[in-house]
Amino acid sequence: MKFNYHAVLYFFLLTVSFTALGQSGVIQAGNVTSASISGQQVNISLENGSAQLSVYTPSVIRVRIDKKQLGADFSYAVIGKPQQVKVDITQNDSQITLVTDSVKAVVQKKPFAITFYTPDRQIINQDETGLNTSWAGESVTSYKKMQEWEHFVGLGEKTGNLDRKGSGFTNWNTDTFGYPATQDPLYSSIPFYIGIHHGLNYGIFLDNTFQTDFNFGASNNRFSSFGARGGELNYYFIYHKKLADIISSYTWLTGRMQMPPLWSLGYQQNRYSYYPDTEVLRIANTLREKRIPADGITLDIHYMENYKLFTWNKNRFPDPEKMNAELNRLGFKTTVIVDPGIKVEKGAGAYERGLTDSVYIKYPDGQPYTGQVWPGWCNFPDFTSVKGREWWKNEVKFFAESGVSGIWNDMNEIATWGQKMPDNVLFDYDGVKANHLQAHNVYGLQMIRASYEGARQHLKERPFLLTRSGYAGLQRYSALWTGDNRAEDDHMLAGVRLLSSLGMSGVAFTGMDIGGFTGNPTTALYTRWMELGAFTPYFRNHTQLNTKSAEPWSFGEDVLDISRSYISLRYQLMPYLYSKFYEATQTGLPVVRSLAINYTHDPRIFDTQFQNQYLFGDAFMVAPFESTKDFGKIYFPAGKWYELYNDEVQQGGQDKIVQLNLSQLPVYIKAGSIIPMQSLVQTTQQLPNDTLTVHVYNGDTPNSFVYYEDDGKSYAYEKGGLYKRTISFNPANKELIFGKAEGTYKTHFKLIKLALHGFDSNAITTSGKKQDVKSVRYFWLAAAANTDPTIGPQQPESCTLKYVVIKNEDSVIKINY
Repeated sequence: MKFNYHAVLYFFLLTVSFTALGQSGVIQAGNVTSASISGQQVNISLENGSAQLSVYTPSVIRVRIDKKQLGADFSYAVIGKPQQVKVDITQNDSQITLVTDSVKAVVQKKPFAITFYTPDRQIINQDETGLNTSWAGESVTSYKKMQEWEHFVGLGEKTGNLDRKGSGFTNWNTDTFGYPATQDPLYSSIPFYIGIHHGLNYGIFLDNTFQTDFNFGASNNRFSSFGARGGELNYYFIYHKKLADIISSYTWLTGRMQMPPLWSLGYQQNRYSYYPDTEVLRIANTLREKRIPADGITLDIHYMENYKLFTWNKNRFPDPEKMNAELNRLGFKTTVIVDPGIKVEKGAGAYERGLTDSVYIKYPDGQPYTGQVWPGWCNFPDFTSVKGREWWKNEVKFFAESGVSGIWNDMNEIATWGQKMPDNVLFDYDGVKANHLQAHNVYGLQMIRASYEGARQHLKERPFLLTRSGYAGLQRYSALWTGDNRAEDDHMLAGVRLLSSLGMSGVAFTGMDIGGFTGNPTTALYTRWMELGAFTPYFRNHTQLNTKSAEPWSFGEDVLDISRSYISLRYQLMPYLYSKFYEATQTGLPVVRSLAINYTHDPRIFDTQFQNQYLFGDAFMVAPFESTKDFGKIYFPAGKWYELYNDEVQQGGQDKIVQLNLSQLPVYIKAGSIIPMQSLVQTTQQLPNDTLTVHVYNGDTPNSFVYYEDDGKSYAYEKGGLYKRTISFNPANKELIFGKAEGTYKTHFKLIKLALHGFDSNAITTSGKKQDVKSVRYFWLAAAANTDPTIGPQQPESCTLKYVVIKNEDSVIKINY
């Protein structure tokens, strides 16, 4: 056979080309070459990198993978430390096994791949065979086998359907003014999602501050994946039988919110912008004159002198301390906006102080980075440095001295005109050193950290912090709102799903601009949005410059009456709402709860017809619809549900078409619910009367409610200055029990009015003593003029309930019916 030199040479070159392509195109982790076990951790050497698995709790396992030796451990998000737990780690020639009481992880050695199992060997999550973990350039991705009928929820501030299946998402904090209702990415990045299949649920938190990407079967039918454009693949796998416990473990890792000031749960009035001071006071006085309960006024950028931080415009606000004192006298707290950009202006106080202290982010040649925002050309503090945060904390003193109570952190994505901050801008990253690609997504988190620490240091009371941008763990410092939305029906409903998704991602204190920020809502849309706002954690009415006024009285008397009724209802529900915020500080469970939390494995909740329904706490189910609809279909999950306005009972496990009424938001109450309420007040600074009304809805399932009080403003609760007791409903024994009160705070409520819905018995005893049972007509949407909705005139939406009044004692109170 004749030797074909050219053919052999061609084949050789082709082989070299393909080999090079494999090396420079995609590099896989390869086989395990060695592994060493140390306590609760196993360190692994790979053909093309290194890996490490660490057991944090019986339900949380951390995985680190890099194409080089693993670097020093550092995280802005994770504050939970590995706990001492019972774990058995073994290996043989083919695999490494980690077993805890809750989960089993098996690492295959050829090639490196991970599968997570339940203790009874059900597959929870596994690497996709043949893909596993690989690098494309500096980007690293983990490919997971997509299980049959798998659903995906969470991922923070993401638009789209409740079920993320079939979609892909990017985390890169972005200033998106007037964004479409399908926009991705938005302002914040929380790379944490929950997978659901075969009666199982798990969470994955990818702790990487580079741009991260998630694919839940978008453009492929083989895998789900998550990855980052740089850095190591560093993720936490969380498994629990209940989805709520996954949220609790995630927030154990990344932290939970602090108790907010009580006033921040009240109604907030905002506009871009209210000025001068006489206009601010006019708005406040009008709210009081029209008996619209409210607690907050927010000032946008026009309060500043030429948009310069840490200044007041002396023409518009000649005496801010006096104005804020007057607002406080009226029962209002003031929140002001701050942006990170410091105007470059020779002689300007903040700018010069920043130069002197060398706090600005810089180019590699040492020149401060300069970008344009509202004041013009600006420098930006490096919040990833201790020095930068300390500088900002000191500057916050300016607001404390002006009588401000809240700080609204805006433009902290980091936003600049043009949206193209150079990649070579350098950040301290707490000594680790990083460029813009790594620091971008965490900038907002570190700004709110500095704002919170400064406010806590300088303000005499608990501050309210609000942010537009952030990263995982932002809940430790601030509430978050969903940015510059539009006055459109699809935005109202997209906002509901954003709050639900954020809640499943650890952020309990959330809100959206009620009525829409850009554009002008129709009367119907404004009405429906105001009703809905009463059932959101942060209730802020907000609209932009050059739009119609959007205060509750701006749309006519009918809309004013409806808005006032729902705002009033929210204030009557303040004991319930404040208790739910306390629960968030203890468990991480949100106030707005997707039905996926409580009804995880009911496939109907993922139906797009019902995906906007949510729980407010665990008692109320809210069913929002477009303002243009006359009829809507509502799904009732398992159990029994009472209609809010008339106590009509709906059986669970079915859907129902209901006629929609613009004056009433569809709201239902789960059987067994316990809902404490107070008399109507116009501001949280005003004490309600001394009777706490506790509504109990009869049902077949036992339930409990942790009632919580404190002074609403100080940090005394951190040292036991609180009032807490568990209220239990046990239908099998026909009893209600108020547990012994805990804490040193003395409750204001001297009496308890027990309001019983769906109960037939007239023989009610307290500690064996027969009680006087009365029946009343009850109207939930009490008009603002009524201080007690049970004594108002009979309304067509009212219902009959039984009630007894008992003395509120700190000892155990046992009630039989």
